[in-house]
Amino acid sequence: MNRTGSTTRDRTRRGRRTAARRGARVTPLPDRRPVRRRSRRRRLIQVAVALTVAAVAGWLLWLAPVLAVRAVQVDGATTLSAEQVRDAAQVPGGVPLLRIDLGAVEDRVARLPQVRDVQAARGWPDRIVVTVAERVPVVVVGGPGRRSLVDAEGVLFDTVTGALPPGVVPLVVDDPEQGDPELVAGIEAIRALPAEVRDEVAEVAVPGVEDIGLTMTDGTVVTWGDAADSGTKAQVLVALLDRIAAGDLEPAAEIDVSAPDAVVLR
Repeated sequence: MNRTGSTTRDRTRRGRRTAARRGARVTPLPDRRPVRRRSRRRRLIQVAVALTVAAVAGWLLWLAPVLAVRAVQVDGATTLSAEQVRDAAQVPGGVPLLRIDLGAVEDRVARLPQVRDVQAARGWPDRIVVTVAERVPVVVVGGPGRRSLVDAEGVLFDTVTGALPPGVVPLVVDDPEQGDPELVAGIEAIRALPAEVRDEVAEVAVPGVEDIGLTMTDGTVVTWGDAADSGTKAQVLVALLDRIAAGDLEPAAEIDVSAPDAVVLR
């Protein structure tokens, strides 16, 4: 026994117990390196497959003739022929769809005077679709042999010979150019009229922006004044024409609606 009161046997037992506890804590773990290697190899294979798929897809879309242009489809054309639109679009055949510059196609088609708006799109798998919105004529200006159709925006966009399209009214102005004030004023007055009354208008003359005059097919002259309050003037004129047709009013050679709240019939 030593001074602390423990014997050699006691110290031997404590040492064995301590060694046993230490041995339990340092039990070696299984080697996980093979699992990590397999996981890393799997990720590399997945990345390689994804890159291969992307490369094949890129080749198909950008270079391969499989998804190339074989036709140009034209929608919305009425006065224009589909061939005219195709010629203007200049879409090259055999070129992969993704390599077609749709903006450039739209710009080329928009140069056609009859086109108000155009959209180009890819029609998978083998066509370009060009959709046009044509200008709708409202009036015709100019004399025989040089008559031009004009749309609601005052754009002169086409020439016409022979009979006029339905709903188009002859408009007489001194200078029939785009943006001309007299042209704009005359169009505003005509657009205010309902279709059934517009069909009865033989001619609209605008010598000045405040001097719009309509001549009806029966010879009646309508003094319109300026383009202000054209909607109200149109309503008043329609009501007067209806009353004359019903026999409630005597036919008049001239109807003045320039002041719609004080109409004058002569």
